[in-house]
Amino acid sequence: MHIDTARCVRAVQSKDARFDGWFFTAVVTTGIYCRPSCPAVPPKPHNMRFLPSAAACQQAGFRACKRCRPDTSPGSPEWNQRADLVARAMRLISDGVVDREGVPGLATRLGYSTRQIERQLLAELGAGPLALARAQRAQAARLLIETTPLPMADIAFAAGFASIRTFNDTVREVFALSPTDLRARAPRSTPGNTTGALTLRLPFRAPLNPDNLFGHLAATAVPGVEEWRDGAYRRTLRLPYGHGVVTLTPQPDHIACRLTLGDLRDLTVAISRCRRMLDLDADPVAVDDQLRTDPVLAPLVDKAPGRRVPRTVDEAEFAVRAVLGQQVSTAAARTHAARLVTAHGERVDDPEGGLTHLFPSPEALAAVDPDSLAMPRTRRTTFTTLVRGLADGEVRLGPDSDWPETRARLLALPGFGPWTVDVIAMRALGDPDAFLPTDLGIRRAARELGLPSTPAALTARAAAWRPWRAYAVQYLWATDSHPINFLPV
Repeated sequence: MHIDTARCVRAVQSKDARFDGWFFTAVVTTGIYCRPSCPAVPPKPHNMRFLPSAAACQQAGFRACKRCRPDTSPGSPEWNQRADLVARAMRLISDGVVDREGVPGLATRLGYSTRQIERQLLAELGAGPLALARAQRAQAARLLIETTPLPMADIAFAAGFASIRTFNDTVREVFALSPTDLRARAPRSTPGNTTGALTLRLPFRAPLNPDNLFGHLAATAVPGVEEWRDGAYRRTLRLPYGHGVVTLTPQPDHIACRLTLGDLRDLTVAISRCRRMLDLDADPVAVDDQLRTDPVLAPLVDKAPGRRVPRTVDEAEFAVRAVLGQQVSTAAARTHAARLVTAHGERVDDPEGGLTHLFPSPEALAAVDPDSLAMPRTRRTTFTTLVRGLADGEVRLGPDSDWPETRARLLALPGFGPWTVDVIAMRALGDPDAFLPTDLGIRRAARELGLPSTPAALTARAAAWRPWRAYAVQYLWATDSHPINFLPV
């Protein structure tokens, strides 16, 4: 979008928050860059330069605005709705792969050369993978500086910097303040402690309807791993350097997030996975505008706009749970999953109590005796084949997944039909166009609304909803009184 100058100027002059994260405004007379909704007086159009990423702004020598804090804006929805090389690379960078494995590790995961990845990222985002990862480290450093009393040396290494000097130089360059000055400007009421607990706000593009989002997560919560308590969804997290516990509470203009981490180096990864689970980088206006063109869906969208697709923090975990949920009720699927957690999950300490385990890893589940599983023999075969494939890497589910290739691999597994593959594509891979024409709830909603109820006819009818059929699924599901569609009382 940043190359459409006239459209960008209009967005800046109207302070339209819907475009935050789509592009950034660099002001040549002040040397700062802002989000489109910056509350400051808009600069003159001839002084504006539009860039596609915060990293590109920093590469060009601009520093972040102290009023609108552009580094904290929602991410571009492009990286969640596309499956090409650039989108997959951006999802991996958000997941901390460059910090942990370097650019060669990123290239290996994507199956391209480092030169090809550099070239494509520079062409589309104006910055290479190192610059993009650096911008992410700077944002993590600001968060730790402002929300914890940790020593600056600890913050430097927790944010992913290789040295304190690099940390100091980057903070000064990006924010035009030293780390100490940045902390002095933070609100004194900001909570924080030295145990790894952090309180922060996860921004999103309005509108956001939390009913089906948190309702789904709460209704399907696995005891010991997830819970709904005091108006918040809580769960354990398996992270690269340790484990964590997150508490997510819907608020009118943000999601309140409280993280307890065993290792602060997992901060950016935990935030990225929580944002992905809640689909916070979506563009609800674009989605709803497309779905409203269908006269059947329009009343559903107008009644409760801004529905998101509830996703996951762990793709492998969700795939296992999808198999456990084949042809059984939500309650039965929770019971099966809870048994696996109790028998094979890793125990964790929850400072607030209630959560006891991490969901078992594929490696742990691959070692399970199939005869100990309380399920039909055919589903046992499906389960064991899946977890072995996940454990040995034959089945790869993650932010780097090639969606068509992954679908094909899943369909080749015994017991995997279209429903299982599509629900994994929708909620684990994040495909915004995944569709479930054979789902019982979708077929029931179709009959009630006068839509075709046979899978083939419904799929043909849903072509008009592309590329947002996964969101259409949420609106169709919402016609039912199932608990997944309502915030728990």
